[in-house]
Amino acid sequence: MKQVLSQQEIDSLLQAVESGEIDAKGLDEKEQENKVKSYDFRRPVRLSKEYISTLNMVFEEFAKISGNILSTQVRTNVGVQLASIEQVSFDEFVHSVPRFTLMGLFHSVPLDGTQIIEISPQLCLQLVDLLCGSTEIRSNIDELSKESFTDIEMAILEEILNNFINAFELAWRDVVEVKGKLDSTETNPQMMQTMSPNEPVVLVTFTVELYGVKTFINLCVPYIFFEGILEKLSLRNWFHSEKETDHTDSGKIEKSLHSAPVNMEVLLGETVMTLENFLQLELGDIIPLDGKTSDPLILSVEKLPRYFVKPGLQGKNMAVEVLQYIGGETD
Repeated sequence: MKQVLSQQEIDSLLQAVESGEIDAKGLDEKEQENKVKSYDFRRPVRLSKEYISTLNMVFEEFAKISGNILSTQVRTNVGVQLASIEQVSFDEFVHSVPRFTLMGLFHSVPLDGTQIIEISPQLCLQLVDLLCGSTEIRSNIDELSKESFTDIEMAILEEILNNFINAFELAWRDVVEVKGKLDSTETNPQMMQTMSPNEPVVLVTFTVELYGVKTFINLCVPYIFFEGILEKLSLRNWFHSEKETDHTDSGKIEKSLHSAPVNMEVLLGETVMTLENFLQLELGDIIPLDGKTSDPLILSVEKLPRYFVKPGLQGKNMAVEVLQYIGGETD
């Protein structure tokens, strides 16, 4: 408890400072040394800045994938941007969302915990409108005042939730392979009993822009989800595994290319004739081409000229002998 000085003690202290008996600068330094950073035990910080930096990259990828999936689904541009990543309690998350909203509860094998994706009701109805054939969206919030979704709306919205879960899987693929499954949906956050109120969670907020109207999506991921993969969230391990993945993928691509089919064709020659001569063509007519019989032919690979070749026979089949690569030696 702080000590309260009397006026006489204050005057004595000031006189001592003025006379040099007490070093004021030393008092300031001592006071700074004694300062203690406050810590809120109700909101414990479980993930370090390094881990949050990795999560930032993961959820940036989630935003990009989600935007692409939504744009393809509704056939118009949908912009999804990562807005913030916070460490809060589950109770704080519940009280931060509207009383009526759409929440999809899902789990990701093999990791623990239940993840929640929350989509604002305004965005829900905008997406439903577009998927049902509308070319406009409802931007007036008064038009969106409702307390439940219809069965048809819920069927459409569950498909949208599954698309977000698919984006969640893809966003984590460079860290850990997960398989998400939608367990249930909820529209009243107060009815959720999946976690204790004080359980620490990571709250990730995204902004969604559709036809110039901005709405929000929230991802609530419990700390228990990250416990088994904390080492993989290290930036050093992230980039190391990324390089290994690049080499592995390059080898797979190279191997698959070896068996890829390639279209090849040989051009015997070309010529030009008038339409009148073309209409008078009959069986047995001879058409002179632009090359000599001694000239090499051109072998094209995927419609691109690549080799000079010489025609001939191999057994009963027509064949060509490669004479020269056009443009120099092959790689």
